[in-house]
Amino acid sequence: MRGGRHIAAVSDACFDLAAGECLALVGESGCGKSVLASALLGLLPGNAQTEGSAVLGDGTDLLTADERTLARTVRGRRIGLVPQSPAAHLTPVRTVRAQLEETLRELTGIRKPALRAAAEQAAARAAFPAGHLDRYPHELSGGLAQRAATALALIGDAPLLLADEPTTGLDRDLVERTVDELRRHTDGGRALLIITHDLAAAERIADRVAVMYAGRIVELAEADRFFGEPGPRHPYARGLLDALPERAFAPIPGMPPELGALPDGCAFAARCSRADDRCSAPPPFDGHLACHHGVRAGTEESAHA
Repeated sequence: MRGGRHIAAVSDACFDLAAGECLALVGESGCGKSVLASALLGLLPGNAQTEGSAVLGDGTDLLTADERTLARTVRGRRIGLVPQSPAAHLTPVRTVRAQLEETLRELTGIRKPALRAAAEQAAARAAFPAGHLDRYPHELSGGLAQRAATALALIGDAPLLLADEPTTGLDRDLVERTVDELRRHTDGGRALLIITHDLAAAERIADRVAVMYAGRIVELAEADRFFGEPGPRHPYARGLLDALPERAFAPIPGMPPELGALPDGCAFAARCSRADDRCSAPPPFDGHLACHHGVRAGTEESAHA
């Protein structure tokens, strides 16, 4: 764009996601997590550009598919979305019940007289109270709007579900109930990509964890190893866990760089106590780690020999 600037919101993101698997994508705000989800569904602004591929099991490339394909055969049917800002995605002039019933008709073919009961069952999956079904979105609290959006996303049991901060505005009991329902989605043989700041929620349901920093995935690990022993290998990922109250409760020093002004080398170097001259070059991602100082089982080793 003339007079504007180029921002690499997501770069070199590489991962796979199998049926029956939950991958948690974690990282600080502004690191590109939601942009990645929007790119998969073709929901980026008109001036955004994408490169690479994002291929479904049948060969459909989401990054090159046209709008007609995405709207008719992908969104809702093959990929469900729990949006980051649920209130903005709910139709303001229709009640929650009306929106659930419309989605049920489109995705499952259910018709009256079974539609009303089916809408209430869909709401119950996301712990949305039946007494609020006839309310409009502006009458809902943030937590209720979140649960309404989750209920809509679960209808049709899409083979892939993208859940972008699905626990925002929920108390702890509802967080656990929501993520357990999302886990049941994967246990039925479907895939889940959950984008979250809530590391406790990620630990509860994830099979693998991807850590994003400054638009790049810097670590991809099995969840039991990431949250248990030997723990994360990337210094930033270790810092995320150490910042938790139940762990060291030690914040990561400094602030993330702006995506429009990233350094030439490692984007985390300015905040990293392990940084040295090698960090002036960007560390390549080997499928597990992007760091010149990989850590495993308490020892230091090079991520790339």
